[in-house]
Amino acid sequence: MSAKIDIQKPAGKLGVMTVGLGAVATTFIAGIMSIRKGLSKPIGSLTQMGTIRLGKRTEKKNPLIKDFIELAGLDDLVFGGWDIFPDNAYEAAVKAGVLRREHLNPVRTKLEALKPWPAVFDQRYVKNLHGDNVKKAATKYDYARLLMDDIRDFKKAFKLDRMVMIWCASTEIFLKREPVHETIKAFEKAMKENHPSIAPSMIYAYAALQSGVPFANGAPNLTVDIPAMWQLAREKAVPISGKDFKTGQTLMKTILAPGFKARLLGLNGWFSTNILGNRDGEVLDDPESFKTKEESKLSVLEYILQPEVYPDLYSKYTHKVRINYYPPRGDNKEGWDNIDIFGWMGYPMQIKVDFLCRDSILAAPIVLDLVLFMDLARRAGMKGIQEWLSFYFKSPMCAPELYPEHDLFIQLMKLKNTLRHLKGEELITHLGLEYYD
Repeated sequence: MSAKIDIQKPAGKLGVMTVGLGAVATTFIAGIMSIRKGLSKPIGSLTQMGTIRLGKRTEKKNPLIKDFIELAGLDDLVFGGWDIFPDNAYEAAVKAGVLRREHLNPVRTKLEALKPWPAVFDQRYVKNLHGDNVKKAATKYDYARLLMDDIRDFKKAFKLDRMVMIWCASTEIFLKREPVHETIKAFEKAMKENHPSIAPSMIYAYAALQSGVPFANGAPNLTVDIPAMWQLAREKAVPISGKDFKTGQTLMKTILAPGFKARLLGLNGWFSTNILGNRDGEVLDDPESFKTKEESKLSVLEYILQPEVYPDLYSKYTHKVRINYYPPRGDNKEGWDNIDIFGWMGYPMQIKVDFLCRDSILAAPIVLDLVLFMDLARRAGMKGIQEWLSFYFKSPMCAPELYPEHDLFIQLMKLKNTLRHLKGEELITHLGLEYYD
């Protein structure tokens, strides 16, 4: 057994700040309020419904994760956030069209009380959205100071003990790492000069880290995946994680692709197309925002299948991803996959997947788990990139010298072993030879 890590107790209130109060955030918040009333179950949440094996299989010890390790309770969560639209959380949820009114009305009063703070927004980075609930400032550094004021005021108003910030807003245009991203000093100078390589999401992340608040990135934006943010997170002893919530089509890829690789089945091609009609679809209808999402979606297969290690199986496959904005579909995204594989003696086979999913329904429990695990990481003294949370992301962050782990099952094993490590429990390797000695 490893030494048990000293974890601070989750005493008091935990402030949850969402950047964006749209479909994902309101589905998450309304769901938590419904669960508190005993009207719903936290289906899809590992922290609430998942178990963790301890010791040998013969011992049959499988406690709920929330009973095993010190997590904040759902009753202790306090919500706040920013949005470019002034609608309160109830109005935003109705417009998003994810949850039916029969599920919103029992928590309507509390949702109506949640009004978004004016946002930091620049339409050059999200071209298809137009909103006027926005802050005004001279420089990007000034915007960061205004966000820090919001964070401080939120903490004071609700007597919060701890906070977490999570990006539930839109995909920004594609940005590459630039010299201004390499150091904290260069980043701050760029903010003061309104450099175009400093996107709004980076301003939020900077404000969070400077305020000692963990930051999780639910979009494929560059945001905290730059050296300046890694350095700042370590200096402030704050956890960061990202990128891009793993919900629909990519979730299926991280389930299926490891199976093909395990059975050593070859791949000739994987064609993926999506139709969705929510605000996310509207944003991704802009080619520059789609480029950011495409990079996130395309990277999955290459890292799982390792064509350089298995050239006979995976060196020549074609991978295409398409996203189409189709308003009638709303939040109910449909993802089609045509997969051309080959087996013994090169004989071809096909698999077709049609996943009629509800994007925000899949994302909401991810938001909950990340909020609770990021708070846990902060209380356990963990800082910088939290690779053990890769399970939740399409494009998981990791140390610069590593490649990201995309295999869903390895990701889950890593997450649970991290929890075991924190509690001083024996890590599970699944070797099992001792049962046959």
